[in-house]
Amino acid sequence: MNFLTVLPLAVVMVAGTQFVAAVLLPSADRPRAALLGYLAAVGGVVTVGVTVSWLVTRALRGFADRAETDVGHLERTAHRVDWAVLVLLAVLAVVVYLRRHQTGTPRWLTTLQHAGPGGAARLGAVLVATSPSDDLTMAAVGASVARHDLSWWHLLPFVALTVGLLALPLLALLIAGRRAATALPRVRTWSDRNSWVISEIVIVFYVLVTVLDLLS
Repeated sequence: MNFLTVLPLAVVMVAGTQFVAAVLLPSADRPRAALLGYLAAVGGVVTVGVTVSWLVTRALRGFADRAETDVGHLERTAHRVDWAVLVLLAVLAVVVYLRRHQTGTPRWLTTLQHAGPGGAARLGAVLVATSPSDDLTMAAVGASVARHDLSWWHLLPFVALTVGLLALPLLALLIAGRRAATALPRVRTWSDRNSWVISEIVIVFYVLVTVLDLLS
């Protein structure tokens, strides 16, 4: 496994309300400042989340490795981490499925039109930190990277892709102008209705990757 393997889970991170907010922010009074604040907060929370998971997993592996010096025991420790990741992914799949009917733009998101960078930043932090699917995804990513003895910096491409996906609406508006402004509401509606399917596909893909690790 390398850091590229966890990148598809960034899709799960942004699916749903997080992406809807990113689509709405380009129409705010100060779109660039608001979206930059939003992206900075999301990036910060995701970095902290995956780092905590990475540190906890490394600490637990280090404790187990010191307790067991036999190679077979060390391999079983790695497999226990794989099983823990599988449990996280299974719970994540259930959460995504149960939340599939939560479509439509929440009423409080309509206030984003007047959001400044501070308000948008607080929104981004709260959306990620309080989302069960995001919390489970960050836990799975950090644990997977630590399980394969990859350095902390291998988490950064995942964080960058998560932020990059949320920046797409603003990039589209800057590049395509009015055409993007017309298309973004349709993109928001489609994302609301179908993002859970894409998330489930990505989760199944990563389950297969983890199973292959267990069988190797």
